[in-house]
Amino acid sequence: MRLLGHWTRRALLALILAPTMPPEAGAHEVTVGDLVIDHPWARASAGQASNGALYLTITNHGAEADRLIAIETPVAERAELHESAMDANGVMTMRMVEAVDIAPGATVKLEPGELHVMLFGLAAPLRVETMVAATLVFERVGRVAVEVYVEPVGAAEPSHAPAAAP
Repeated sequence: MRLLGHWTRRALLALILAPTMPPEAGAHEVTVGDLVIDHPWARASAGQASNGALYLTITNHGAEADRLIAIETPVAERAELHESAMDANGVMTMRMVEAVDIAPGATVKLEPGELHVMLFGLAAPLRVETMVAATLVFERVGRVAVEVYVEPVGAAEPSHAPAAAP
Protein backbone atom coordinates (compact mmCIF):
# COMPACT_ATOMS: atom_id res chain seq x y z
CA MET A 1 0.00 0.00 0.00
CA ARG A 2 2.88 2.34 0.77
CA LEU A 3 4.24 1.86 -2.82
CA LEU A 4 0.86 2.83 -4.26
CA GLY A 5 0.96 6.03 -2.22
CA HIS A 6 4.43 6.82 -3.58
CA TRP A 7 3.28 6.41 -7.19
CA THR A 8 0.13 8.42 -6.53
CA ARG A 9 2.23 11.31 -5.19
CA ARG A 10 4.55 11.11 -8.22
CA ALA A 11 1.57 11.15 -10.63
CA LEU A 12 0.06 14.13 -8.82
CA LEU A 13 3.39 15.98 -8.91
CA ALA A 14 3.71 15.29 -12.66
CA LEU A 15 0.24 16.72 -13.27
CA ILE A 16 1.05 19.83 -11.26
CA LEU A 17 4.40 20.43 -12.98
CA ALA A 18 3.33 19.52 -16.54
CA PRO A 19 2.10 23.02 -17.50
CA THR A 20 5.46 24.55 -16.46
CA MET A 21 7.61 22.08 -18.39
CA PRO A 22 8.84 22.78 -21.95
CA PRO A 23 6.49 21.54 -24.68
CA GLU A 24 6.85 17.89 -25.49
CA ALA A 25 8.06 17.13 -28.99
CA GLY A 26 5.47 14.40 -29.35
CA ALA A 27 2.12 14.59 -31.10
CA HIS A 28 1.61 18.15 -32.25
CA GLU A 29 -1.20 18.56 -34.73
CA VAL A 30 -4.44 20.42 -35.32
CA THR A 31 -7.42 19.02 -37.21
CA VAL A 32 -10.04 21.32 -38.68
CA GLY A 33 -12.62 19.99 -41.09
CA ASP A 34 -10.82 17.66 -43.49
CA LEU A 35 -7.40 19.25 -42.95
CA VAL A 36 -4.71 18.04 -40.56
CA ILE A 37 -1.94 20.54 -39.80
CA ASP A 38 0.95 18.49 -38.49
CA HIS A 39 3.99 19.59 -36.48
CA PRO A 40 4.28 23.34 -37.11
CA TRP A 41 7.88 24.26 -36.31
CA ALA A 42 10.48 26.98 -36.76
CA ARG A 43 14.19 27.29 -36.31
CA ALA A 44 15.53 29.36 -33.44
CA SER A 45 16.93 32.73 -34.47
CA ALA A 46 20.63 32.97 -35.15
CA GLY A 47 21.80 35.89 -33.02
CA GLN A 48 19.67 38.97 -33.58
CA ALA A 49 18.31 37.90 -36.99
CA SER A 50 15.21 39.86 -37.93
CA ASN A 51 13.77 37.16 -40.21
CA GLY A 52 12.78 33.55 -39.66
CA ALA A 53 10.78 30.73 -41.24
CA LEU A 54 7.95 28.39 -40.28
CA TYR A 55 7.40 24.87 -41.56
CA LEU A 56 4.56 22.35 -41.28
CA THR A 57 2.73 19.55 -43.05
CA ILE A 58 -0.88 19.83 -44.25
CA THR A 59 -2.93 16.77 -45.20
CA ASN A 60 -6.33 17.03 -46.88
CA HIS A 61 -8.49 13.99 -46.03
CA GLY A 62 -11.53 15.46 -47.79
CA ALA A 63 -13.04 15.32 -51.25
CA GLU A 64 -12.59 19.06 -51.89
CA ALA A 65 -9.39 21.03 -52.46
CA ASP A 66 -8.41 23.87 -50.15
CA ARG A 67 -5.75 26.58 -50.33
CA LEU A 68 -3.49 28.11 -47.70
CA ILE A 69 -3.78 31.82 -48.55
CA ALA A 70 -2.17 33.63 -45.60
CA ILE A 71 -0.35 33.28 -42.31
CA GLU A 72 -0.56 35.69 -39.40
CA THR A 73 1.59 35.75 -36.29
CA PRO A 74 2.22 38.26 -33.53
CA VAL A 75 5.94 37.40 -33.53
CA ALA A 76 6.64 39.12 -36.88
CA GLU A 77 5.62 42.25 -38.77
CA ARG A 78 4.54 40.07 -41.70
CA ALA A 79 4.50 36.47 -42.87
CA GLU A 80 4.60 35.36 -46.50
CA LEU A 81 4.35 32.06 -48.33
CA HIS A 82 7.62 31.43 -50.20
CA GLU A 83 9.06 28.83 -52.52
CA SER A 84 12.78 28.09 -52.85
CA ALA A 85 14.21 26.87 -56.15
CA MET A 86 17.58 26.41 -57.80
CA ASP A 87 18.06 28.73 -60.79
CA ALA A 88 19.91 27.87 -64.02
CA ASN A 89 23.20 29.14 -62.54
CA GLY A 90 22.95 26.87 -59.50
CA VAL A 91 21.93 29.69 -57.16
CA MET A 92 19.13 29.12 -54.64
CA THR A 93 16.38 31.69 -55.04
CA MET A 94 13.17 32.43 -53.16
CA ARG A 95 9.97 33.88 -54.46
CA MET A 96 6.68 34.72 -52.83
CA VAL A 97 3.69 32.57 -53.80
CA GLU A 98 0.09 33.72 -53.47
CA ALA A 99 -1.26 30.45 -52.09
CA VAL A 100 -0.50 26.79 -51.51
CA ASP A 101 -2.99 24.34 -53.02
CA ILE A 102 -3.92 21.24 -51.01
CA ALA A 103 -5.66 18.78 -53.32
CA PRO A 104 -8.09 16.16 -52.00
CA GLY A 105 -6.14 13.25 -50.51
CA ALA A 106 -2.84 15.15 -50.80
CA THR A 107 -0.16 15.99 -48.26
CA VAL A 108 1.82 19.21 -48.72
CA LYS A 109 5.03 19.79 -46.79
CA LEU A 110 6.36 23.23 -46.06
CA GLU A 111 10.02 22.52 -45.30
CA PRO A 112 13.50 24.04 -45.50
CA GLY A 113 14.66 24.61 -49.08
CA GLU A 114 11.12 24.16 -50.47
CA LEU A 115 7.77 25.77 -49.75
CA HIS A 116 7.87 27.60 -46.40
CA VAL A 117 6.55 30.60 -44.49
CA MET A 118 8.96 33.54 -44.24
CA LEU A 119 8.71 35.74 -41.16
CA PHE A 120 9.87 39.32 -41.66
CA GLY A 121 10.58 41.79 -38.87
CA LEU A 122 10.66 39.45 -35.87
CA ALA A 123 9.55 41.24 -32.72
CA ALA A 124 12.13 39.22 -30.75
CA PRO A 125 14.44 36.32 -31.53
CA LEU A 126 12.80 32.89 -31.74
CA ARG A 127 14.07 30.90 -28.76
CA VAL A 128 14.67 27.15 -28.79
CA GLU A 129 12.07 24.93 -27.07
CA THR A 130 9.43 27.64 -26.94
CA MET A 131 6.09 27.84 -28.70
CA VAL A 132 4.91 30.77 -30.80
CA ALA A 133 1.39 31.42 -32.01
CA ALA A 134 0.37 31.58 -35.65
CA THR A 135 -2.89 31.59 -37.56
CA LEU A 136 -3.15 29.82 -40.90
CA VAL A 137 -5.82 31.19 -43.22
CA PHE A 138 -7.41 28.74 -45.65
CA GLU A 139 -9.77 29.56 -48.48
CA ARG A 140 -12.32 26.89 -47.49
CA VAL A 141 -11.92 26.07 -43.77
CA GLY A 142 -10.99 29.58 -42.70
CA ARG A 143 -8.68 30.59 -39.86
CA VAL A 144 -6.79 27.91 -37.92
CA ALA A 145 -4.76 28.76 -34.81
CA VAL A 146 -1.59 26.70 -34.33
CA GLU A 147 1.30 26.65 -31.88
CA VAL A 148 4.71 26.52 -33.55
CA TYR A 149 7.49 24.65 -31.73
CA VAL A 150 10.91 26.31 -32.03
CA GLU A 151 13.73 23.88 -32.86
CA PRO A 152 17.50 24.55 -32.61
CA VAL A 153 19.27 26.80 -35.12
CA GLY A 154 20.07 24.80 -38.25
CA ALA A 155 17.48 22.06 -37.66
CA ALA A 156 16.60 20.35 -40.96
CA GLU A 157 13.36 18.87 -39.69
CA PRO A 158 11.30 18.77 -36.53
CA SER A 159 12.80 16.73 -33.71
CA HIS A 160 9.65 14.64 -33.71
CA ALA A 161 8.18 12.52 -36.47
CA PRO A 162 4.87 13.55 -38.03
CA ALA A 163 1.83 11.63 -36.86
CA ALA A 164 1.07 8.49 -38.85
CA ALA A 165 -1.65 8.86 -41.48
CA PRO A 166 -4.95 7.18 -40.50
